Amino acid sequence: MATLAVGPNSSSPEKSCWFGTPEVYFTKAIDNSRLVKVEDPRRQREMKLFGMAMCLLFMLVMTYAWQHFKSVEYGYKIESLRAQRDELGKRNRDLRLDEARLRDPERIDTLARQLGLQSPQAGQVMRLETPSADVATAPVLASVTAVAVISGTR
Repeated sequence: MATLAVGPNSSSPEKSCWFGTPEVYFTKAIDNSRLVKVEDPRRQREMKLFGMAMCLLFMLVMTYAWQHFKSVEYGYKIESLRAQRDELGKRNRDLRLDEARLRDPERIDTLARQLGLQSPQAGQVMRLETPSADVATAPVLASVTAVAVISGTR
């Protein structure tokens, strides 16, 4: 098979005028079926060392990247937990304020008077006995503080 080119550096055969001599290219079929590749042990050893070095480098880079991404992830977790801690601290302060407001003696007195309760009269409040000294030295599993009992009628 032959190919005809129009000019020395021309790639399109559609030009109408020729410049210089025509160039003719012949294609040649090359048969490489009888070639045998010769193994080079030195080259194989070099390629194995290069492959191991590349694997080691890859492992080092992946380890660094994994540590970096974990540190970023832990940073986000720390910030999230700090925000949660601050929110819980604010909520705790609000609950303590509510508790203090609800325990206000004036408020309790006002609510008691609205319900028709009165202050205890003299002799209506009785204190329970405290344990004696010899009982106090013995080991105790549980103890109770002094309790005031109010008895009376309306």
